[in-house]
Amino acid sequence: MLAIIVPVRRASTRLPDKPLHMIKGKPLVLHVAERLRTIAPEIPTYFAIDDEAVKNVLESSGFKTVMTDPYLPNGTSRIEAANREIKARWVLNCQGDEPCVQREHIDLLSDSLKRGAAMATLALRSFTEGEFRNPNRPKVVVGANGQALYFSRALIPYDRANHGLLSAEAQKAARERVGLHQGFYAYTAEFLTAYVKMPAAPLEQLEKLEQLRVLEHGHPIVVRFNDFPTQGIDTPEDVTAYEKLLG
Repeated sequence: MLAIIVPVRRASTRLPDKPLHMIKGKPLVLHVAERLRTIAPEIPTYFAIDDEAVKNVLESSGFKTVMTDPYLPNGTSRIEAANREIKARWVLNCQGDEPCVQREHIDLLSDSLKRGAAMATLALRSFTEGEFRNPNRPKVVVGANGQALYFSRALIPYDRANHGLLSAEAQKAARERVGLHQGFYAYTAEFLTAYVKMPAAPLEQLEKLEQLRVLEHGHPIVVRFNDFPTQGIDTPEDVTAYEKLLG
């Protein structure tokens, strides 16, 4: 079985009570849930939660939840905990703060699992100078085999001829080699089990990027490039941008 599991953590430093933050009269978590129901109605979807208020909001609107330990270290660990109950063979991780997820994202991740990937993620091909500079927008550099070499909040790759920033020409030349990381993932159940047994890793802790644990322990991550941006919600400014998209 293929399932979508959405990790939802109530605590947030930049946007307090983020899942319950009201946007156009509706909690953020419901924007995400209804979006997934619209674009992927045939895929069983569950929300891995850590809070009774979030549970009530979701279940009162007909969505399935699995309660998990609020002290789990990251979203992947929360998904693994939920999947012990769900028992899906393949799992897609759609973040609880990504209300603009598109069907193309779902299809790319699903296809990666069908092709034999144990873990896969997504990257946006095109980006602005401001997005590249922004440490809240992690970058990913990919090898010729389509697997991630590294993820960072820093300017990677560093364009030496342009003071670190990728020129338009360099960005074009590096197509399919560098992109903005999009925080959607696909995993096999076996890999999720293996992930939570991996010790936390130094680079993961420095960058605060949980996917680095996988690379530091020598496991591949398949990266699929696409041209479908999203609007993640991390700050009040992100809320404003999303509200403009809603009209």
